[in-house]
Amino acid sequence: MEIGQVLKAFRERNNFSQEAVASFLGIKRELLSYYENDSREPSVEVLEKLADLYGAELADFFETDKDHINTNVAFAFRATDVNENDMKELAQFRKVVKNYLKIVELEKENAK
Repeated sequence: MEIGQVLKAFRERNNFSQEAVASFLGIKRELLSYYENDSREPSVEVLEKLADLYGAELADFFETDKDHINTNVAFAFRATDVNENDMKELAQFRKVVKNYLKIVELEKENAK
């Protein structure tokens, strides 16, 4: 799968509209559409914001194994009736959770 297809799959799994995600990113909806159609490549900054919003790792967007992508997308948290402010708070929360999980993993590795 191309990165655009992966981005679209995460967005749809989270029940977010292109308009809502574009607003969260501070870009026009058309630009997000270009990203999802692989007409343009998103910047690392945009990808980091999307990773936080979706609770994903940057590497998830570049995954080539379709089964792995589908698994990651399937476990994405779904939300409904989310406004832009909610999206910002959700992204911050997911970022904290991702960082916590990384710390736990590092502690496990250091304990060995």
